Amino acid sequence: MSAKNYAAKVFDTVLSIPGMSEPVKIDLKISRKNVLLLSHFIETGLQLEKEEGSLIGSIKDDELNELKNVSQECLQKAGLVELNQKLLTFIEDSNV
Repeated sequence: MSAKNYAAKVFDTVLSIPGMSEPVKIDLKISRKNVLLLSHFIETGLQLEKEEGSLIGSIKDDELNELKNVSQECLQKAGLVELNQKLLTFIEDSNV
């Protein structure tokens, strides 16, 4: 078994521990810069292909959507939704 497959199985096992799906309240204070970076990292990670045996491949679609919602909620609370959309448009335009 490759190290990648082994890591994915361990990660999947940890995610299936009872209580892991229960919501937790996190009081987090981070800079707007880090909110933008965190959002970008989440979005980039969600765009990765779901390869068999990869960590992202072991995550269910509804859990991926939950991560996307967390990203959007952080942007909204920081007042950065519009700025993030404009930055994404700029990035998309530069890739064409």
